[in-house]
Amino acid sequence: MEMEARRQNNNKGMEVEESTVDWKGRPTNPNKHGGMKAAVFVLGLQAFEIMAIAAVGNNLITYVINEMHFSLSNSANIVTNFIGTVFLLALLGGYLSDSFLGSFWTMLIFGFVELSGFILLSVQAHLPQLKPPKCNMVTDSENCEEAKGFKASIFFLALYLVAIGSGCVKPNMIAHGADQFDQSNPKQSKELSSYFNAAYFAFSTGELVALTVLVWVQTHSGMDVGFGVSAAAMALGLFSVVSGTLYYRNKRPQGSIFTPIAQVFVAAMLKRKQICPSNPQMLHGLNQNNVPNDSGSVFLTQRFRFLDKACIKVEDGTNKKESPWRLCSVTQVEQVKVLISVVPIFACTIIFNTILAQLQTFSVQQGSAMNNKLTKNFHVPPASLQSIPYIMLVILVPLYDKFFVPFARKYTGHESGISPLQRIGFGLFLATFSMISAALMEKKRRDSALDSGKTLSIFSITPQFLIFGLSEMFTAVGLIEFFYKQSLKGMQAFLTAMTYCSYSFGFYLSSLLVSLVNKVTSSSSNRGWLSENDLNKDRLDLFYWLLAVLSFLNFINYLFWSRWHSKNSSPMNTQQSEKNGEGFIITNHYGFNNSKSLEINENIL
Repeated sequence: MEMEARRQNNNKGMEVEESTVDWKGRPTNPNKHGGMKAAVFVLGLQAFEIMAIAAVGNNLITYVINEMHFSLSNSANIVTNFIGTVFLLALLGGYLSDSFLGSFWTMLIFGFVELSGFILLSVQAHLPQLKPPKCNMVTDSENCEEAKGFKASIFFLALYLVAIGSGCVKPNMIAHGADQFDQSNPKQSKELSSYFNAAYFAFSTGELVALTVLVWVQTHSGMDVGFGVSAAAMALGLFSVVSGTLYYRNKRPQGSIFTPIAQVFVAAMLKRKQICPSNPQMLHGLNQNNVPNDSGSVFLTQRFRFLDKACIKVEDGTNKKESPWRLCSVTQVEQVKVLISVVPIFACTIIFNTILAQLQTFSVQQGSAMNNKLTKNFHVPPASLQSIPYIMLVILVPLYDKFFVPFARKYTGHESGISPLQRIGFGLFLATFSMISAALMEKKRRDSALDSGKTLSIFSITPQFLIFGLSEMFTAVGLIEFFYKQSLKGMQAFLTAMTYCSYSFGFYLSSLLVSLVNKVTSSSSNRGWLSENDLNKDRLDLFYWLLAVLSFLNFINYLFWSRWHSKNSSPMNTQQSEKNGEGFIITNHYGFNNSKSLEINENIL
């Protein structure tokens, strides 16, 4: 009955809005709930959560080598696999949120799972009986005992509790914060763009504290204390998000988000031999009474026309209603098209995150092989090198949002200043120069160490971090904004999770590249480029050049797919709409999850 009433309302041209509720399940009050005042509590969790996990992840390779006694290449793979798993599990968090739990409860439940992982890591690092006997991996690596059995099991259990928790929390922080803004309200739509920049500011602040204060604590007070501080930071983050409970706009979970997608593919396959009608209004879900300015509307597009066959009504002389697995609405099909069309954009960011993996592994080891003395009594921890771009970004991000966005908005008319796709592309272009800088400096460092025995200053490798930090400000924020603003209402957390999944694939690709490069470059007389535990014997500079080439080719590939996406997202016109000079618009007869509206905003393209 509820479904039928919703259909009737749509057919009358009534506006169907995405409903939100407060913590008691009551309809929200715009004057009391949502907006930046609610989102700021989520930003608190974002800052503290990234602070906690960044302090662990960015210095984890040092702990794995020095305390658990794994080799350099194995340690690098352990770190990249861990971080890759964090971001891959973001898909699970997005699915659970959109389908069953809602973003708030998903954050809360898995936030405590992550907290338990930090606590277990701290206990494992504190108790000698849970670690191999101490030894120096630099001078006596052959006699060092690698962590195995129960000791390794405790370590990996703690590590992957953190991975599960963080993976499921991450997409919901962004999605729940963005849910506090009503995109149909022009003022809040602009605030939403500012929120994405604020989220990256919170991220940068958390990273900066982690890479300075927390890494210093790990270096001078021990990894057990450092892991304990990470646990305390996570606890503060959970306190922050709970404190905003009374102010949140909460979107109800809608049941399985994959069922409507599956129905479109099944119906299209069953009707693959049918011919699409020349008049799109004959497709299921369209009629002559569409209301062009309806907020629950979507353009009919030319892309992936084979899926339109799922909307063809089969006339068999009876009034028998077809199964939803044989007949889908046009809106439902168009939403699946949107999901498919963002995949190439997502894929183009994988190489970008492979470069990020190097800055958290091999570049830290680069720093370990350099002179890290700042003053006579103060030494810079190698992992703190990654704080350099975040010092810049903590200043640059507010300036970008305060000055650049309003300035660019005057010329482009885009609420974000420049479109998310343009922002992503500029970031991908800059990433190539990060690896070029890294390759040139590693060659100089290695030659200096081998030819003259000189050790360069650790600050010599700061350009690669600075360039990539600027690149990440454009690419990461642009990608999150692009995915969230796509037309899949009720799937925001899952789509946001896809952006984190790009990190996962990037880190997994890094592990694969390390192994593949070692295999290809090894011979009977020489080991591979990255086979030694000594960077002076390895050829890390050549590996960086390889990544620079891959990054540039990836940028060229992105240019093709971004133009393809923009071109194929334009509406298809019918003969009638051509006469009226209007695009053909589909009323949202069925929300993607049977209760939500859909809207394509061409400004994001």
